[in-house]
Amino acid sequence: MVAKVLLVGLLTVAAATDVLRHRIYNWTTYPGILVAVGLNALGSGLSAAAIVDQAALARLGWIGLAESLYGLLICGVVLLICYVLFKVGGGDVKLMAMLGAFLGPGQGVVAMLWTFVLGGCLGLIVLVWRMGPLALLGAVFRHLVWMLRLARPQPLTPEERALLQPPLFLAPSALVAAVIVQFALIG
Repeated sequence: MVAKVLLVGLLTVAAATDVLRHRIYNWTTYPGILVAVGLNALGSGLSAAAIVDQAALARLGWIGLAESLYGLLICGVVLLICYVLFKVGGGDVKLMAMLGAFLGPGQGVVAMLWTFVLGGCLGLIVLVWRMGPLALLGAVFRHLVWMLRLARPQPLTPEERALLQPPLFLAPSALVAAVIVQFALIG
């Protein structure tokens, strides 16, 4: 439970700074990664010394040092690839690495996928809010007709490009995703 509370707290801080300042700060992610790995290293040591049993550590959110490092690596590398290919922010990379360090590779990847789904839905909501539902449907229809008639996509106008560049807040999505995964709210 300690790890769950720490993760939710760190993600709450990251979500607040992401929404208010469009930044996820290193002073949130780096200590979070160190705390996650440190807690899991401590748990591994206590378990190996037979001081505390595995069930008690699992209740505290312990996943083991190896699982923590695997989660850190897998979630971090996936977002690093997204950073290189899709212009995802560096703070988002460190945030997902922290998520993986707390949750391990299995739950970390599930939470990361939930983050992408929720972030995409949030981006779509922002787009509909900016354009309006009828204007958005009209633009989609015009582009589909153009594509069907000429077998190639219609170039976007500068205004359309600007509308498709809303800020994507992954930290709030990661917070909701972590709560969903940690507390098994869905599935």
